[in-house]
Amino acid sequence: MFKGSNVALITPFKDNNLDEESYIKLINFHLENNTNGLVPAGTTGESPTLNHKEHEKVIELCIREAKGKIPVIAGTGSNSTEEAVALTKHAEKAGADGALVVTPYYNKPTQEGLYQHYKSINDNTSLPIIIYNIPSRCVIDMSVETMAKLYELKNIVGVKDATGDLNRLDETIKKLGPEFIQLTGEDGLAFKFNRRGGVGIISVTANIAPKLCSDMQRYSKSKSDNEIKEAERIDQILQPLHKSLFIESNPAPAKYAAKLLGLCDDEIRLPLVKIKKETQEEVKKALSSAKLIS
Repeated sequence: MFKGSNVALITPFKDNNLDEESYIKLINFHLENNTNGLVPAGTTGESPTLNHKEHEKVIELCIREAKGKIPVIAGTGSNSTEEAVALTKHAEKAGADGALVVTPYYNKPTQEGLYQHYKSINDNTSLPIIIYNIPSRCVIDMSVETMAKLYELKNIVGVKDATGDLNRLDETIKKLGPEFIQLTGEDGLAFKFNRRGGVGIISVTANIAPKLCSDMQRYSKSKSDNEIKEAERIDQILQPLHKSLFIESNPAPAKYAAKLLGLCDDEIRLPLVKIKKETQEEVKKALSSAKLIS
C-alpha cells in the first residue's frame, strides 16, 4: 500500500503566507521525479505553526494536484486527541489515501494513553493510519507491545519509525509480522532499514533529491546483486546530503536547499529561523557532491 520514497513535503511561504504557486510546483516536481508518495502537513511541513485553515488547505491542494497518481498520506497528528480526530476526518473527506499520526507530544501519555489516543482516531475514520513514533521530538516512545495491540484495530496499518534503532525494526517484524508497514523516518538509515525488512521511508531528503531517493528505494528491495550494489552506491552519494539537512532544525536546511534548486524561497516560521552561513556552505557542498547543483 505505502512503500518506497514518500516525501515529507516542505510548506513554502511568501510574506508569511502559504505560497500556493511554489507548493504546486513542488508537487509536480515530485510527480515528474518518481516519488512514490506525498506526505503534506507533517513536521517537515511545519504543521506546528500552520493554522487550521492552512493545514487543511495544504492537504487539499496536495490531493488535488496529485490527481490520484501517487498516494497522499496526510499529516493529521496532534497532542489533542479531539484535534487529531478532526484533522483526520477532514483528510478523509478531502480524499487522502492515508493519515500519518504522530504520538502526542508534550502531554507524555502512558502506553495506555497512547493506545486510547490512536483507538479514538481509528474509531472515527476509515483511512489507513500510520503511527509516527519519534521519541526525539515527542519525548515518549511507543512500545512494540502497544503497537501490536493497535495493529489489531481495523485502520492501523504501519509505522514511521524515527527511533534510529534498527533492532526495533527486527522486534516489530517478529511480533507484528511482515504485513505491518514499516517506513523509516531516518534518511541516513534508509538503505539498511530496507535490507533488514523495511519497505520504504518518509523522507526529508526526497524534497531535494527525489529521483535519487526513489531509485535507491527501488534498487534496495531488488533481488539482483547489481541493483543492490547500485542502491548502496546511491546511498553513499546521498549520505552527505542527509547530514547537511539536519545540521540545524528541520526543515530550515531543506528549505535553503530547495531555494538553491529554484523550487521555493527559504522563508520559515518562528520559532525556527533561516540557517546560518556556515550551514549554508555545508548544504551547498552536499548538493554539489550529489551533482544537484554545479
